[in-house]
Amino acid sequence: MKLNPGSNDIESNVSPLEKQIIKRMTLRLIPFMFILYIVAYLDRINVGFAALQMNAELQLSHGVFGLGGGIFFIGYFLFEIPSNLILNRVGARLWISRIMISWGLVASAMMFIKGPKSFYVLRFLLGLAEAGFFPGMILYLTFWFPEKYLARNVALFMTATPLAGVIGGPVSGALLEMHGFGGVSGWQWLFLLEGLPAVILGMLVFFYLPEGPEKASWLSGKEKEWIQKRLSQERNHKQQEREQNLLEAVKSGRVWMLCAVYFSLVVAMYGITLWMPLIIKGLSTVSDFFIGVISVFPYLAAAGF
Repeated sequence: MKLNPGSNDIESNVSPLEKQIIKRMTLRLIPFMFILYIVAYLDRINVGFAALQMNAELQLSHGVFGLGGGIFFIGYFLFEIPSNLILNRVGARLWISRIMISWGLVASAMMFIKGPKSFYVLRFLLGLAEAGFFPGMILYLTFWFPEKYLARNVALFMTATPLAGVIGGPVSGALLEMHGFGGVSGWQWLFLLEGLPAVILGMLVFFYLPEGPEKASWLSGKEKEWIQKRLSQERNHKQQEREQNLLEAVKSGRVWMLCAVYFSLVVAMYGITLWMPLIIKGLSTVSDFFIGVISVFPYLAAAGF
């Protein structure tokens, strides 16, 4: 992940103060948010690695596993918009902290799955708990970065998706090798130990992420004044433009086309992500750890491009 805001063509004709502010905010916020998203993505897809042992141990069929994997997105869908509305009301620091702690606890609690019903319930609750994290992070970035810098920083933040696969595969495979340690199955260790980082980071969020530039102790008074003035000007400009209402958006063919594109992307991405460990296992005789290692290569290719 390249974090060198001052070298981009976007900033070639701006003042030294502007370059300094953008660079400082990028280096202070994006790496930490990047780590948060890696943990978030890992906790929603690690069920694919857990399935290497869990399905056989709990006698879960492929149909049950597929349904449980997908139920996550029902909870995620139902609470995503309400979660973002609450974030905007109570503040990003408190709400993102709450999201991470709650999903971390649910992710760890998945070690107590006993059968299809508990699998379905916990996956649904995981989606409900994690809902609002990604759009909340995007909304949070709009509190800091002017429009011309926003897309780049969102892109930097989202590169966590392929890197989560690069990190998560070997780690998940190694945790599965703990099978039997302390009388606990490997898939249970996986859920427990990969859920705890979200809880710990959720606590750190409350102390590390300021609500906005005006609360950032690491920005000088002059820097705060500049960024607040810039963001205020952009908000005022938007208020003068006519906004499209919900009905107009629903009637828009372009909106439906973009929805179809994104739906296809997500179905393909998570279909591969959730089933890849089982597919590799069906085509080979390697250990769970090496399945995790092999699963890294598609993510490496994605990260490279």
